[in-house]
Amino acid sequence: MGLLPAEAKVLPPPGIVNRNSVWLGFIGWTTAVLQNGLFRRPPLKAGLHRQLLYVTVGWFLGYYLTKIENYKTAKFDREMMEYIRQHPDDFPEKGM
Repeated sequence: MGLLPAEAKVLPPPGIVNRNSVWLGFIGWTTAVLQNGLFRRPPLKAGLHRQLLYVTVGWFLGYYLTKIENYKTAKFDREMMEYIRQHPDDFPEKGM
């Protein structure tokens, strides 16, 4: 099953560049730089492979968090529209 149910596959995929991916990629890079600083290595020059790895892991975590966020939002919208459809007296249409 994974993190998302099968019904989440009908949603369009989020963009590769989204706010969660960028933010968590930046946090991953900052973590690698801080780790270099704590171990008294040159922060920006040492461990470039680790910096790239942390950015990549953060980017993919952000991507999948965006997928989960989109699924939960779509599910909430579907349930709300179904409730409105079943209770039309509680939600009268506005006349102009």
